[in-house]
Amino acid sequence: MSKNTSNPQIAVILGSDSDLATIDTCLKTLDELGLTCELRILSAHRTPRQLTRYVESLQTHGVKVVIAAAGLSAALPGVVAAHTPLPVIGIPVNAGSLGGLDALLSISQMPPGVPVAAMTIGSAGAKNAALLAARIIALGEPSLQERLKDYADAQSNHALQKDRRLRDQSAKGK
Repeated sequence: MSKNTSNPQIAVILGSDSDLATIDTCLKTLDELGLTCELRILSAHRTPRQLTRYVESLQTHGVKVVIAAAGLSAALPGVVAAHTPLPVIGIPVNAGSLGGLDALLSISQMPPGVPVAAMTIGSAGAKNAALLAARIIALGEPSLQERLKDYADAQSNHALQKDRRLRDQSAKGK
């Protein structure tokens, strides 16, 4: 899991501790890419003042991207985006009877002038949030661009290995 540091590149904010399982792949991917993050639980509804103070301070601490995960009404990513010029990536969490669709719609329906990048629901969205954050930061860090290329190459090689195994099994079955 990514370490909390005094100089994080990414702030990861959850609306609730119940969102921790969803963002595990995000934290692992950030760690794999060598990116530092600070993980916080701050609710748009339950701790709005503390959330606002935290978000407004992020730039002064060197944070470059914010990832915000929330379920149900999923107001967190939009509230964060309303209080910072930093890029905000929203992860919809499957937290209710609608399977996360409510959160996805909430995150993706931001009004003009308050942009939030909406990922897919759940852990796949969490992984993509980490990769998008890395790509944003990599615009100014050539070494991270290289790590992202290596990561993509490893993903490709992994898929090709599965294809080879499948073809080998098919050939043996003939």
